Amino acid sequence: MENYQILIVEDEDVTRFNLRNLFEAEGYKVFEAVDGESMTLMLGQQDINLVIMDINLPGKNGLLLGRELASNKNLGLIFLTGRDSDIDKILGLEIGADDYLTKPFNPRELTIRARNILSRIGQSHSENESEQAIVSFNQWTLNGNSREMTSPNGDIIPIPRGEYRALRLLIKHEGNIVSRQELIKEMTGRDLRSNDRTVDVTIRRLRKHFESNPDTPELINTIHGEGYRFVGKAE
Repeated sequence: MENYQILIVEDEDVTRFNLRNLFEAEGYKVFEAVDGESMTLMLGQQDINLVIMDINLPGKNGLLLGRELASNKNLGLIFLTGRDSDIDKILGLEIGADDYLTKPFNPRELTIRARNILSRIGQSHSENESEQAIVSFNQWTLNGNSREMTSPNGDIIPIPRGEYRALRLLIKHEGNIVSRQELIKEMTGRDLRSNDRTVDVTIRRLRKHFESNPDTPELINTIHGEGYRFVGKAE
């Protein structure tokens, strides 16, 4: 295992202590923060690879803090929170979180999800070297180095890691159906679960960027019961 570093952002002492013990037992180096201010300080002092964060924090809540972290393509983010509404889950994924788990949680499941995210982050540099970093489609440009899209008008749009990986996979298989299982595996490293809306939320978010009418998509088609298909023209 590489010497990955994890930051736990949690204001409840017992939960934070248990999470630290859990990940240290897995061989990770673990740091702690109790709010946004201490999180920012720790990120400036340590080379953190993954943040595991509650939403209900003093000061700025986790959703606001997560939005600030989304631009760092080499930093993973898992929300671990007692807020289990669909709205919170969708918001968390839309701002760029790699995963969203609710309390109470299964410790083994959490460590597996964290390991999958860290594995993808560790592979990102070699992927950029082996794949074309910049892809153009329908007058748009997707830049894998900066994880940004450039619109036909020249507007630059940063996109979260999950959206980038989903779009890249769809473009790679231009004209072919990509299943939800394939997409969730590429985005998060895990298998698709029942009633899992992560893929659908991600595709909806992507469509808002470049579809003139997301309700009648022209570039990413829904294939009901199977998945999605990119029908744009990659260059």
